[in-house]
Amino acid sequence: MRRFLILVLMLVWPSVAAAQTVVVRADRMVDVLSGRVVDAPVVVITDGRISWVGVQGDTLPTLPDDAEHIDLAGHTLLPGLIDMHVHLDANANYAGYRQLEFTDQFWTVQAVTNARTMLDAGFTTIRSMGASGYSDVALRQAVDEGLIVGPRIVPAGYALGATGGHCDNNMLPPSYGATGGAVGDGPQALIRLVREQRRYGAEVIKICATGGVMSRNTQPGQQQLSEEEIRAVVDEAHRLGLRVAAHAHGTEGIRAAIAGGVDTVEHVSMIDDEGIRMARENGVWLTMDIFLTDWLLAEGERVGLLPENLDKERMVGQAQRDSFRRAVRGGARMIFGTDAGVYPHGMGGGQFAVMVQYGMTPMQAIQSATSNAAEALDRSDDVGAIAVGRYGDMVAVAGDPLAEIGLLANVAVVIKGGEIVRDRR
Repeated sequence: MRRFLILVLMLVWPSVAAAQTVVVRADRMVDVLSGRVVDAPVVVITDGRISWVGVQGDTLPTLPDDAEHIDLAGHTLLPGLIDMHVHLDANANYAGYRQLEFTDQFWTVQAVTNARTMLDAGFTTIRSMGASGYSDVALRQAVDEGLIVGPRIVPAGYALGATGGHCDNNMLPPSYGATGGAVGDGPQALIRLVREQRRYGAEVIKICATGGVMSRNTQPGQQQLSEEEIRAVVDEAHRLGLRVAAHAHGTEGIRAAIAGGVDTVEHVSMIDDEGIRMARENGVWLTMDIFLTDWLLAEGERVGLLPENLDKERMVGQAQRDSFRRAVRGGARMIFGTDAGVYPHGMGGGQFAVMVQYGMTPMQAIQSATSNAAEALDRSDDVGAIAVGRYGDMVAVAGDPLAEIGLLANVAVVIKGGEIVRDRR
């Protein structure tokens, strides 16, 4: 009987797996919280989270015999990067009416590759800014379940917008009856859509406050949601514990979004000094995708962009870069977002150099994609820095990114949760 009981306990009692320990060493580490560089860092990761940070020569905590050691000699260690504006189910090679060549689920299937590409480029966390069919929610679930490899995903579900606006479907004639997935007019309709996005797994709410570049028959500078509508969305989202991001190119739409209480404003192409002041005083983060314009203007016609879209990009591209410079000088709070999917996924690291060109220091540019982004996500407890308690998400570059920011366009090593997922050394 005693042997039988022991056997039963062995079968039903949950086994206690040994903690997985990884020790990472490098020549340098960018401490984004203090804004300084640490020489000869040592980072200990236990079960995917950072448990100890020190320097070579410090007394290490007791390590198990099977601890894994990662030696990144000659490299600088940084926190895993965060892209705050990504469209995983988009594909820049199929624009305009070329998108109609494929069945609906094609976009979700090809998004699996996009997710892996983003991770391989060093973006261990991304914020999805709108996806059809809740494909970004599906991708997050598949990554979390270990079924596919990808970054940590913060999904928005469908982007909310007005009838005929940037987030509606204006590509087809009335006989098709095609509309956007979350179109509403008036506060009550938009409140219902906020609840619907949360119901199906959204972790952030995106609204389209103005027209856009990539839509048909909308003007980027034109306000499309009233301040009353924006406030209704924000109040409901915040009540439900969700943050709100507003697509807004035009001056008045930007001001309305800030006055309405949004947490981040995306694109921000035509912001004026008053908008910068409002953003700074209200603690609103600005996300400005100032890298993609060169690719769009060079490749847009080839991939099927409509002449209307290219004309709008010519109008907006440089204006946005000039606005970025003014926002930096004006002390606005800035976060890193690229609009990946409008241009190819995996190229986003090239934006760091453009951000420095238009007024940021290298450290500010890095912080925009790490500690700032984590704060904007309300996730400073788990991503955005190499610090005890946060995920063991890191990237390494061969050299000093503060002296050569372009190194971040092609990171050498990507580590997610203490596991090397990409090694180009």
